[in-house]
Amino acid sequence: MCAVTTEALAPEDQALQDWIVAEGERRGNAVIQVPADEEGSGYCFTVCAWAMHQVPEAVVMGLPEHIGPVLLDAYVDRAAAGERFEFGKVYDDFFDGVPITFEKVALGHYPEFFGSAFLIYPEGDFPAVQIIVASPEGKWPWEPDAPEGFDTWQLVLTESGDPESWTPGVDGP
Repeated sequence: MCAVTTEALAPEDQALQDWIVAEGERRGNAVIQVPADEEGSGYCFTVCAWAMHQVPEAVVMGLPEHIGPVLLDAYVDRAAAGERFEFGKVYDDFFDGVPITFEKVALGHYPEFFGSAFLIYPEGDFPAVQIIVASPEGKWPWEPDAPEGFDTWQLVLTESGDPESWTPGVDGP
């Protein structure tokens, strides 16, 4: 079962928390989707992966709304089965022909990109990774020849906004 806060919640927060817990118990994690708006691209993230499996929660940005949850569910399923993912290693077996990699999410991004997770982890005491997806042409957001705006559509959620767990082109993509 997912850990939950014991403080009184507003009815809408209580309903969301109940849904997250039910999804976690039914599926092993919940996926929260946040649509694109004038401030940025849409994104989705997991809740309960840490509580249920000791698997870091994950976020992915800028994918079509029907693709992000599929990627997150595949990540949780594989990680819960024991697979470990290395920061900066390229994985090409999640999507046919589209590589992904992983990066650690800086704590300062938790409130904005994992807001609903605080209903389960009130102290924010969970690890989180970002799944970064290359463009269809195989370009990463930090590459100078990436599609225009790709670096703002798929922000890298580190303190610097660049990969920090590896050096691009040296020991990572």
